[in-house]
Amino acid sequence: MTDAHRSTDKDRTAPAQPRESAPTAKVRSHQEDEAVSRAGHLSPRLVYHVVLRAGEEELMRPTSSLVFSGIAAGMLISMSVLAEAVFRAYLPEAGWRPLVENIGYTIGFLLVILSRMQLFTENTITTVLPLLTRPGPRCARGLARLWGIVLGANLIGCFAAAAFYALTQAIPPEVAAAMAELSHHATGAGAAAGFAKAIPAGILIAALVWMLSSGDQEHFWIIFIFTWLIAAGDFTHIVAGAVEMAYLLILGELAPGPAILSFFLPVLAGNVVGGTVVFTLTAWGQVREEIAPDTAQTRADDRRAR
Repeated sequence: MTDAHRSTDKDRTAPAQPRESAPTAKVRSHQEDEAVSRAGHLSPRLVYHVVLRAGEEELMRPTSSLVFSGIAAGMLISMSVLAEAVFRAYLPEAGWRPLVENIGYTIGFLLVILSRMQLFTENTITTVLPLLTRPGPRCARGLARLWGIVLGANLIGCFAAAAFYALTQAIPPEVAAAMAELSHHATGAGAAAGFAKAIPAGILIAALVWMLSSGDQEHFWIIFIFTWLIAAGDFTHIVAGAVEMAYLLILGELAPGPAILSFFLPVLAGNVVGGTVVFTLTAWGQVREEIAPDTAQTRADDRRAR
């Protein structure tokens, strides 16, 4: 065999030398990149746009849809008051009882939020972002329209549910007594305390909406923990509290004047301050510079559309 043949055979049998990777070589495959994107959290800018789009869709919904969805939400949120009353009626007196009975408060919120019903406090963030993106009379009117319709519809549902509990024998006497006790506690704090207690509740509901839009799939536990904390912290939510207010009004145990001036209006203001002024403006502030080009383009498109 010639030297050339031996050299060729040697080249065939010699192990291939590993090549040095280029500094810019791709570490992950396309499929791995997609998996990382799905597994990763959305950036604050993307979460902002998710919530913004939801708010824009809500502002465009027909009045009838908002009314029926809001009434359903008002009726379903009453399950929070009912479930908490059931726990209080049947649990023994103990130091741990409030922490357990407050689990019942989560039931109505789970029903409303997972069913995509219209709850007023959710709109303190979702429908405010379009106004921050496109400030002007048109968006302001749309926001006022939606808030008025949803809050009014929520109250109709709350009063309907409260009337059912108060005027029928649907719930046992011990549960009815526990519901009255809870309602007196919720509505008897006074205007200043009611306003202060409503601010953390507004922040928590707005934060809940923000987190549900971030791409996480554990919606049940996010809603459960946040709404349990509202009850455990003795904070006040205007729609769930409206069920308690309506229950006492129908029973004749609360006068309309104190109900409106000492409970309803202060708690409503506190929820709006917590959800809109504190959380929404803070969340908007962290992405304002990042979304500035998008906002400028949106406003230019609006001007051309006119």
